[in-house]
Amino acid sequence: MTVSERDRPTRRTPHLPGDADMWVMILGDLFFFGCYFVTYMVFRARSPERFSAAQQHLHIGIGVTNTVVLLTSSMFVALAVIAVRESEIRRARRLILAGAACGVLFTALKAYEWHREISAGFTVSDEFFGFYYVLTGVHLAHVLLGLLILGIALRDLRDTRRQRIGLMEQAASFWHMVDLLWVVIFAIVYLMR
Repeated sequence: MTVSERDRPTRRTPHLPGDADMWVMILGDLFFFGCYFVTYMVFRARSPERFSAAQQHLHIGIGVTNTVVLLTSSMFVALAVIAVRESEIRRARRLILAGAACGVLFTALKAYEWHREISAGFTVSDEFFGFYYVLTGVHLAHVLLGLLILGIALRDLRDTRRQRIGLMEQAASFWHMVDLLWVVIFAIVYLMR
């Protein structure tokens, strides 16, 4: 092989990242959340004034911060996939840790926000807040599961005999789904008036 052949970028065969099992899980979650989003919209359409009045008590700054934090975490995870593909395993590990740290920060901000709302008397007895806690709670459970999956991918990268790109792609796919769901939740729960 000549130097020029070696320096040419290799073409990867296009493929769906991860494996079929992860995509079945992701599509199932998207379907579940989609049904819940539609249900929320139906109830909101039946009581727009009540939902808008309750929505005013959410702290938009926390929602924006959480959105930026999750988008940043997705960037770190996407860069980790690229690093693994380029065999830069140490860099990939650091990027996964940065993405996971953002996930932990998101969790802490969500716990603070819930504490703030509950302390002010906004509980599931209010229809809007019932939806708010269930939507954000189920999403938070997905964040925690995503952190576990990122941890498994990180462990895989620490073992030089393993380092499977497929596992990193699966972890990233799930994490990006979590991010996508938050963007929709943020839009319909915090922003939509």
